[in-house]
Amino acid sequence: MRTEMSMILVTGGTGTIGRQVVPLLQAAGSKVRVLSRNAGDRGDGVEYLAVDLLNGEGLDRTVDGVDVILHLAGGPKGDDVGTRNLVEAAEQAKVGHLVHISVTAVDQLPLTYFKSKLGAEQAVRASSVPWTVLRVAQLHDFAWKTVRAMAKLPVMPMPGGLRMQPVDGRDVAERLAELALGEPQGLVPDLVGPKVYSLSELARDYLRAAGKHRLSLPIRVPGQAGKVYRAGGNLTLTGADVGTHTWDEFVAAQV
Repeated sequence: MRTEMSMILVTGGTGTIGRQVVPLLQAAGSKVRVLSRNAGDRGDGVEYLAVDLLNGEGLDRTVDGVDVILHLAGGPKGDDVGTRNLVEAAEQAKVGHLVHISVTAVDQLPLTYFKSKLGAEQAVRASSVPWTVLRVAQLHDFAWKTVRAMAKLPVMPMPGGLRMQPVDGRDVAERLAELALGEPQGLVPDLVGPKVYSLSELARDYLRAAGKHRLSLPIRVPGQAGKVYRAGGNLTLTGADVGTHTWDEFVAAQV
């Protein structure tokens, strides 16, 4: 366990996970610095700095005096570039521990998003900074937004064979806080939700909760990605840590 007044830099600290993990780090006695789009004092005891990971400008002052980096920032593209910039700055500043959130099956799916995520993970694992990587399944929030977007269409496209292990953001935040406050562990067990759902089951639960009705149109995911999904290659069925909060609880809270 880290000493009480360690400085932890959280990238993406205002995002879905970041908003939940920052208070946990503060409660453990750590000083927290957040890299976000906007700087300034928000009166919560957190230091906010605005730095663009993609160009790396200002990263040297951002990592100055930092003991641990919890890297949560990400997007649809460019994660590999931004993470390489962060790793370079962390190496120069001799940061003691870099904790990185990745995604399950990041090395299995030949999709642009996963290729960028894999590049980011590889940058961390090749770093001279002691590191910990946690691969996480899709968040409940992500699954909910996905089926909600699908339901905006008059007929919902339903990719056959696509299954998920949605995990609650609270479980992820608690695990990440534990890792950031501990010693480097390398690649730790994946974190997934307590149950596997097909996309059609998730959509059904959303429609029921929202009081909507939609016809669905089965579609086939093409190519290698489709083969991986149909074979369950995106799932971690053994050896994973399992969250305690369920999808049913999450859905009930949205109503």
